[in-house]
Amino acid sequence: MSRLQVTYANEIAPAMQKKFGYKNVMEIPKLAKIVINMGVGEAKENAKVLETAIKDLETITGQKAVVTKAKKSVANFKIREGMPIGCKVTLRGERMYEFADRLINLALPRVRDFRGVNPNAFDGRGNYALGIKEQLIFPEIEYDKVDKVRGMDIIFVTTANTDEEARELLTQFGMPFAK
Repeated sequence: MSRLQVTYANEIAPAMQKKFGYKNVMEIPKLAKIVINMGVGEAKENAKVLETAIKDLETITGQKAVVTKAKKSVANFKIREGMPIGCKVTLRGERMYEFADRLINLALPRVRDFRGVNPNAFDGRGNYALGIKEQLIFPEIEYDKVDKVRGMDIIFVTTANTDEEARELLTQFGMPFAK
């Protein structure tokens, strides 16, 4: 079990139960999954770009990435239906907690001019979305081997019913929200 998992079971869950007054332990919000998505728009001209993006994502997460394809054709973007335009990884269980721990304690503090993550990026149903501008903040990525700086979206999917509950859960995990 990862450090974050143990902390959740021993400290976070009891604290949340006390704060929100849950009668049943199954009501206590927990992290369901983390989805990391990397949109690679230039993949339509150069397939090699998508391969390097997939390699970066797999290095960061330690799990195989899935290629995402365009759902619709968009003439203005020169995209046809079914074209590969990005990649994503869904993390659950042990890997999810391990990734969250690395993101919060190693990667985010390495962001330039970091003042905390946006506290308003909740969707109303207890999920949190976070955008990262460069993959270089992760220690697994070697600076010399990067061909282009790419960003990614990281979505924390929780079992919380409200944004307030989800915010409290992520704060307990150590997510550095901006004041």
